[in-house]
Parts: sequence; C-alpha cells; structure tokens
Amino acid sequence: MTGSNVVKAPQDSGVPEYARDFGVTDRVVIITGGGQGIGREMARQFGASGAVVVVADLNGANAEGVAAEVQKEGGRALGLKVDVSDETSVNLMVDEVVKAFGRVDVLVNNAAIFATLDKRKFFDIPTAEWDTVMRVNVNGCFFASRAVVPAMRAQGWGRIINVGSTAVTRGVGNYLHYVTSKSAMIGFTASMSRELGEFGINVNCVRLGPTATEVDRTHNPTTDLRSSQMAQQCIKAGLQPPDIIGAFMFLASPASRMITGQTIAVDAGYTHNG
Repeated sequence: MTGSNVVKAPQDSGVPEYARDFGVTDRVVIITGGGQGIGREMARQFGASGAVVVVADLNGANAEGVAAEVQKEGGRALGLKVDVSDETSVNLMVDEVVKAFGRVDVLVNNAAIFATLDKRKFFDIPTAEWDTVMRVNVNGCFFASRAVVPAMRAQGWGRIINVGSTAVTRGVGNYLHYVTSKSAMIGFTASMSRELGEFGINVNCVRLGPTATEVDRTHNPTTDLRSSQMAQQCIKAGLQPPDIIGAFMFLASPASRMITGQTIAVDAGYTHNG
C-alpha cells in the first residue's frame, strides 16, 4: 500500500528534552593531552559532532596541529600549550578558554604519562620518575578539575570525565607508578562527584582497555601480547580510538544527567568477570 512504510512523527511523549539529547553541539570541551593518540581522535570526533574543542597539550605544536585538523574538517577548535602538572599553566588555560568562549562545559582529563615509561620492578623505579608520573597523572587532573569548577558552577552545568585504565583491575605489573596513578582516578571520581553534584556538575571515569594508537611506546606490545589480550575480550576485535569515543560523548551530553561518580570500562569485555 502506498505510504504504508512511512514512519509518522510521534506525539509528544512527555519525555524531557534533556533525556533525548545525546548531542554536544556548541559545548565547550577541553581535552588535556589532546595533541596525539586517543586525545587527538577525541578532539576530532567532538569537533565533528559540533562541539567547540580546546586541544590542550604540553607539545604546543601538536595541540595547534590537531586544532587545525578539527577546523579543516569543519569544526571549531583552539590549540593551547599547557603543562597540566603546573597549576599556573592550567589556570591560564582555563582563563583563556573562558575569555575566548565565555564558558567551559566539559573537561576530559586525558593527559597522562605512560608510553615513555620503561617496564621495571617497582623497587627499581627512580623516585624522580615516580614523582613525575604523579604530578602529571594525578596532580594534573586535580589542577584542571579545580580550575574549571568556577565556570561550571556559574552556569549550573558541567561534565568532568577522567580517563582510567583496565591496568588497575588487572593488577598489571612493572608499571606500578602508572597503575597507582590510574587507581587514584576511581576514588578521585567518586569523591569529587559527591562535592559537585549540587552544582549540576557530573564527574565520571572511563577505564580504557588496550587501545592501538599512532603513539610509539618505549615497549610496544608484541603480536603475541595483543593476541593474548584479544583472546580475553568478549568482543574479539582490537580496540581502536574511535571505539572508545562514544562513551565520552554520552557522558558529555545532557542525556547523562543522572550518571555521576561512576567508573565505566570500555575494553571489549577485557575485564569482564562474568
């Protein structure tokens, strides 16, 4: 019958608009460590989805390069050189973002040291290296989160998304400083969400499984290791950066209004205990 397969527009269901809004259009999103790897892919995808992306990275040239990529693809972006381990540098970043765009809606605490770390027993880790990892991976999240709160409180809306790792729950050895720093993200997320919920600010953590990126590591995974990891996944496919972006997009959207204090694994079931 003619027109029988045409889907009619639904009547008003009474569902609030925010519950149907999975978008990030016009949201100002700061991504630390956005100059390469997962951060770069995240910046590109947020930009393609209509967000205003701030690419923050210690490597200023990389930050500007990724911002240029976003712009070339039709998005809006700003690249800034930022040292997340330096409180002053972080505060200046947020001041510049507020001056440029008038607001901060989403912070993704992605910056972390991992790829350049040597594998070694914890008792062989130099104290200076331990301190550096903690300053970037933990202090950096603290400084950035604290810096964006005034802007988010003023507008009564915000999302802070911390990046964790499946290395925590699997107890991966020979990277104790990295695993410890990512363990901190779980408590950091849970506690901060208690303090910020009254201001309309949600705080969550996404634990990522083994994800292939263009970033070279001091010890790149062997083919055997990747095969072993994949064999332990529920979904037998290698994780790529685009695979993990959806969780961040959802947590940055109005639709995640009642989700806070949570740690969500995006790892193809790598740490699934069923």
